[in-house]
Amino acid sequence: MKGIGYFLLAAGFLGGAFATSLDVKEVDWTIFGIAAAAAVIGLILFKRQASAMARSDSVLELNRGELRESIRNIVRDLEELTGSAAEQGADLRDRIDLVLRTDLQRFADARESMVHLFGLQTYADIMSSFAAGERYINRVWSASADGYDKEATTYLAKAARQFTDAEKQLTRAAQSIV
Repeated sequence: MKGIGYFLLAAGFLGGAFATSLDVKEVDWTIFGIAAAAAVIGLILFKRQASAMARSDSVLELNRGELRESIRNIVRDLEELTGSAAEQGADLRDRIDLVLRTDLQRFADARESMVHLFGLQTYADIMSSFAAGERYINRVWSASADGYDKEATTYLAKAARQFTDAEKQLTRAAQSIV
């Protein structure tokens, strides 16, 4: 079904381009309308299939595990980073890139399942803390690159608090549906 949706979407766009290229001054609106309808139908088919896949029990269960594990790893790694104040400059940036980026990406990739698992408000609350923590991590990276090690240390602690809050909210949400 997803393949048919892609095909209709592409055929619709190509058909629309074809209809507008037939004559310099006039457009064959019949061909263009059919092509536009095909594109819209293709988009609807694609979106429905994507939505059905996102709500499937196997995807939701897989992403639930990804969310729990990745946020747990982020909190643990940030505790280690804040505990080792010796990490500064390039060493800190390398640790962030090596240790945190993978789990940040895993969480972000699985985040849409939170809407289906816990509801929109819980998703918004968790993602608010997660996004703030991620911004702080990026600020830590930039501050350490610019030589502002004290600022990097300050924002590393702020990031740790934000991710700890996101983990607590995720744990509460998971416990409320069990």
